[in-house]
Amino acid sequence: MAAARSPARSEDHAGPLRRAGRSVGRALHLPFTGTAKGIRKATHAHGAGESGLGKLIELHAVNGAGDVMITVALASTVFFSVPTDEARGRVALYLAITMAPFTLLAPVIGPLLDRIPHGRRAAMAGAMLTRAVLAIMMSAAVATGGIELYPAALGVLVASKAYGVVRSAVVPRLLPPGFSLVKANSRVTLAGLLATGIAAPVGAGLQMIGPPYPLYGACALFLLGAFWALRMPPKVDSAKGERRAHLLTHGEEKPSLRTVGPSVLHGLQANAAQRMLSGFLIFFLAFLLREHPLSGQSAAVSLGIVGVAAGVGNACGTAVGSLLRDRGHGPEVIIATMISVVCGTAICAAVFFGGVMVAVLGAVAGLTQALSKLSLDALIQRDVPEVVRTSAFARSETALQMAWVVGGAIGIALPLNGTLGMSVAAGFLALGALLAVRGLLAEARRRPGSKGRPKAPVA
Repeated sequence: MAAARSPARSEDHAGPLRRAGRSVGRALHLPFTGTAKGIRKATHAHGAGESGLGKLIELHAVNGAGDVMITVALASTVFFSVPTDEARGRVALYLAITMAPFTLLAPVIGPLLDRIPHGRRAAMAGAMLTRAVLAIMMSAAVATGGIELYPAALGVLVASKAYGVVRSAVVPRLLPPGFSLVKANSRVTLAGLLATGIAAPVGAGLQMIGPPYPLYGACALFLLGAFWALRMPPKVDSAKGERRAHLLTHGEEKPSLRTVGPSVLHGLQANAAQRMLSGFLIFFLAFLLREHPLSGQSAAVSLGIVGVAAGVGNACGTAVGSLLRDRGHGPEVIIATMISVVCGTAICAAVFFGGVMVAVLGAVAGLTQALSKLSLDALIQRDVPEVVRTSAFARSETALQMAWVVGGAIGIALPLNGTLGMSVAAGFLALGALLAVRGLLAEARRRPGSKGRPKAPVA
């Protein structure tokens, strides 16, 4: 009898222990599983899960987090770890070795990727794997800042931009029912911004452990991204009914961005000017604020203030763009308004140069660039025929990336004079406005009654 009761007693004692263990386990992993479920619910809402857009949103978040990890590692090596004069030389070297070749490679990326429409998942996975391998290669050189760091950084840059071009081409294939391309792109962009904001302090924490650790984190993220890219829906690789778009050719046989309507061309001109401003501010303010920080702040804090202002502005612009509805203010009017606003702000920053105006310009530049890009997406969606729309996104993104490179080169070449820098920025923004605003507003006035065509919604 005693022997028979013994197992029962043992189970009675073990039962509460197991239950307690399970309760503790649930309590420990609940924050993680709960957060994961919340993220999945948000990214898959409104049909995005069924269409596959939710997977692209999550993939882009991983991509943004990995890129910012590499940025943290490189910034500590080529910028903060050495005196200002040496840092300026290092960044100039970085531009010469990475950005200059990229200006030659960028026009090739779009056409090359355009030739493999059936391999978009593989192309995104390849871009992720390439950066994972290069992150490990850079981890050996990041502590010393050796010359071998720069070719690897060029590879990372090219792979990152290649991913961006393919991602732009993929979005139209994953639109849920009732979704506009603007809303879809705003969701993807917001996911990247949020992931960047979360990963930046994590990367800074890893940097405190050791210079290679942010790169180890980036490698892990890119490996995860490669796996997720291969698990995208098969329709991502479908090229049924598509033809390639050409930026500089004319005629019926090869539709181009110019032949589908002036709105797209003028919208691209305005966006290019604003993308130049983005590259310019990154490099110019990095050195200007290190040499002349904001009043009472260190160089790092000064850069952080401006960076946060630009990030908040960009996030707000993306959020506003996803909420806009057509109330007589089409994408042409929005783009014309945005470049006029940021041009006016740059002029004010040049006339009343100071810490506050620099932060304001960063915030306004982030907001206007986001809204202008979303509106350009709407123009391409509306005016570019479906058979070449996917290709057009790839080509326009490549052109905008080249504009960013040009702006960055101008920023690194200028003397560290705030008024001069803001004047130069206002100058190329004014040129962009001169080229684009009149044509955009003329098209906006012509469109409401043109051939009975209804206005297309912005979101």
